[in-house]
Amino acid sequence: MDIKAYMQQLGQQARSASRIIAATSTEVKNAALLAIADELNNNRQQVLAANAVDLKNGRENGLDAALLDRLELNDARIDAMIEGLQQVADLTDPIGETTELIERPSGIKLGKMRVPLGVIGIIYESRPNVTIDAASLCLKSGNATILRGGSEAIHSNQAIADCIKKGLIATGLPEAVVQVIETTDRAAVGELITMSEYVDVIVPRGGKGLIARISNDARVPVIKHLDGICHVYIDDKADLDMAFNIAFNAKTHRYGVCNAMETLLVAEGVAADILPRLAKAYEAEGVELRGCDKTRQIIQCNSATEEDWGTEYLAPILSIKVVADMDGAMEHIAHYSSQHTESIITNDEARANRFITEVDSSSVMHNVSTRFADGFEYGLGAEIGISTDKIHARGPVGLEGLTSQKWIVYGHGEIRQ
Repeated sequence: MDIKAYMQQLGQQARSASRIIAATSTEVKNAALLAIADELNNNRQQVLAANAVDLKNGRENGLDAALLDRLELNDARIDAMIEGLQQVADLTDPIGETTELIERPSGIKLGKMRVPLGVIGIIYESRPNVTIDAASLCLKSGNATILRGGSEAIHSNQAIADCIKKGLIATGLPEAVVQVIETTDRAAVGELITMSEYVDVIVPRGGKGLIARISNDARVPVIKHLDGICHVYIDDKADLDMAFNIAFNAKTHRYGVCNAMETLLVAEGVAADILPRLAKAYEAEGVELRGCDKTRQIIQCNSATEEDWGTEYLAPILSIKVVADMDGAMEHIAHYSSQHTESIITNDEARANRFITEVDSSSVMHNVSTRFADGFEYGLGAEIGISTDKIHARGPVGLEGLTSQKWIVYGHGEIRQ
């Protein structure tokens, strides 16, 4: 395959399709989303069979447990994908929304209209459900998209792409509104991230190495987060039963996700009360604990190194640090956080408000598991990814994050004097 020619063709088709989908009514976009949901439901056995091939190949190729977990589809995950499509269809369409319409002294009336970004390239690893999440959000927000999933999920992604294609055709939309790259050749990624004449934004989802490469090499704007070093801080005014439940859930609910807790911070005033109980629960789940010196005086665990505080494990490993107070916790977070998600567990509202105000991350929480930092849980229907950047979009990126605004001006023949 001539990769450059193939990618140029995808780009041209996406650019043409972007003009059509940008002008498509909300009703037709919603009908397409529901048609895709129906196709996914009707063809779930084909999707699961394709996923089984990917899982078999992944095991034979030595994929670790976290990657296999991300790769795996089952009926519950397909149901969640279908529910995500239905939720996106139910969301208010941002396209065409006009705000801030005001009249100027000159007589002109102006405002801002929300518009699609155009063509969005999305590069992701392992999780085939991203194919549906990305396609649904891009479609509803009036964007065409080119999707490049990981080679380990090629069969799953192609099966899902077939469902998307059938749903688009059923509602009279061009197939090129959503295109899934059919080759696993890495050269396709290099082409995609440099096709500035066809692609308006790149969204990478995957490991830190992938995202760093995309950020360094792209000639197209990138919406990204490099890693998710998420913290939970248990304050000395926390309800310890609540703290136990949140700290246990934030680490063990799923390991291979960016909103899993990687470092637990505990106020020294309650460390001796909560850590033994947590350690016993983590041990039962097979979680390896790595603690600071004060932690190791309270529970048996491995010694945490400087590298541990800055590591996103995506695995059943947890770093624990005992801190003097909330200021110590916030200082640690400021130094080591990837600005993804942090949570404070406390019954002191003043402390909670200060934590939320002063901690500079894309999601800051009070008495909540970090696992809620997710587009689906935030009511976005799905997410295109998590952004830890501060320009354009931050946190879970849903429909609005895939749009921009343009000025619109109405007049009565006014001329500039």
